[in-house]
Amino acid sequence: MWRVWWETSGGKIAGVAAGLLFGIIYLISGFWDMLFCALLIGIGYWIGKLKDERRGPLFPWEKVTDWVADRWPWSR
Repeated sequence: MWRVWWETSGGKIAGVAAGLLFGIIYLISGFWDMLFCALLIGIGYWIGKLKDERRGPLFPWEKVTDWVADRWPWSR
């Protein structure tokens, strides 16, 4: 059962775990740090979900490099 769960949702689990790990660092001093921790956990879940769905990279680097090359030809 655990293996199937890990194979289908491994990215989400790892993302939440990483967000929780980084979030615990910020939980020392109060309410605003707790909100920041929730934000980190949510971002970790979102990145893990994208990995599980195999959507590709988070940032379209090829489009950016093509735009830069077209805008500034000397940058090639």
